[in-house]
Amino acid sequence: MTNEPSNRCEFALAMRDEILILTLASTDGLNRLSRQKVIALAEQIDLRANSRPVSPLIITGMPIFSAGADLNEIAALGRPEALRFAQDGQRLMGLVESYPGPVIAAVRGFCMGGGLDLALACRHRIASPDAVFGHRGAALGLITGWGGTQRLPRLVGKSRALQMFIEAEKVRPGEALRIGLVDAISDHPVEEAIRRIRACRG
Repeated sequence: MTNEPSNRCEFALAMRDEILILTLASTDGLNRLSRQKVIALAEQIDLRANSRPVSPLIITGMPIFSAGADLNEIAALGRPEALRFAQDGQRLMGLVESYPGPVIAAVRGFCMGGGLDLALACRHRIASPDAVFGHRGAALGLITGWGGTQRLPRLVGKSRALQMFIEAEKVRPGEALRIGLVDAISDHPVEEAIRRIRACRG
């Protein structure tokens, strides 16, 4: 495995068996998706998507996947900055969704708000038994602008997605698997993601 050191945007990249593992790892452990981090992630994923050969991609986080966007940062944004942040987030999710190779979210702990948007943009999601999914914005008078309102209904159906949004529901792994939000539950989601990628290679 080769590692590239974490930068000030608090994520690390590692290659393992020709699989790229992107790990969110902020100093506070919450892996919030700040404006700076969203832009930096988009730059990295765009760079890797245009490299040859394209490596399969696993996105994960330690100790949790992501608590979502930084609400304090959002509250301080004016209208032009808020629009730009929404556009930056949409670009990141679009790059993940259109990445020209397998993309799997390996989710531990909280996967909330913008973090869930990121997981939804991946082709597959594998959850640890302690994972928690949710779009809690409705409880705060917010709604995602990063594509989750379109991607979640495609996976779980319109009515179930609406329930999650309106009730700001926290969904545990068993229910997430039942409704199709995740593909599998594993004590070691990154290892399971690697196993599945290897199996697809035959």
